[in-house]
Amino acid sequence: MALVEANPFRGLDRFFDQFAQLATGDAKLMPMDVYRDADNYVAKMDLPGVDPANIDIDVNDNVLTVRAERTAQDVKHDEHSGWVSRERSYGSFARQLSLDSGLDASRISADYTNGELVITIPVADQAKPQKIQVTHGQQQVGTGSSKGSAVDSGTDSAKASTAEADKQLQHA
Repeated sequence: MALVEANPFRGLDRFFDQFAQLATGDAKLMPMDVYRDADNYVAKMDLPGVDPANIDIDVNDNVLTVRAERTAQDVKHDEHSGWVSRERSYGSFARQLSLDSGLDASRISADYTNGELVITIPVADQAKPQKIQVTHGQQQVGTGSSKGSAVDSGTDSAKASTAEADKQLQHA
């Protein structure tokens, strides 16, 4: 005789799981983690049992959409064969991510290995911090670095024009 643990809440748990699945747009079917790694955002999605040929990723109006399809396994149904339990989800499902304008949608890459889809979204160059070069008159002063002298030696005429610009600023 086999011992079977009874769970009086199993049916209720399934009901709430199915309701949550409908309310969240099947997000549970494609669980995701997102993190930032230096100049990239990385989204990792679990897609076990999905054929890579059945994964479609596109970007339209700053919305990244991932669509995937998991096909169901056919099982013979007769008096000696058939499903005993069937909890895995099958069919088509999708997940969308809104992309900020500071991301470079043209350089997004995706890799699918061992049931995990990894999408790398680079930060756009214009959104990265930039160093601004400081000039004094027509001379380059520095690049924000603390190394070396802050003022280039330059020529005598450049020094004279710098001194003249300083005088004009003092009289203004």
